Amino acid sequence: MNNKNFAEMIKQLEEIATILEKGDCSIEDAIKLYDEGKLLSKACTEILEKAKQKIEVVEQ
Repeated sequence: MNNKNFAEMIKQLEEIATILEKGDCSIEDAIKLYDEGKLLSKACTEILEKAKQKIEVVEQ
């Protein structure tokens, strides 16, 4: 995701969630933010899965 690190992506996800929770944006903007959030969430999950795999290798 544009070379962002995990912490930056989590922060952006939190910002998106806050905006969506307020409900102050148009439906079009809400859909765009939701889609962006899905991509960020997927990227974060992939990072966590890779970290988990590395830890499992080290523990063996």
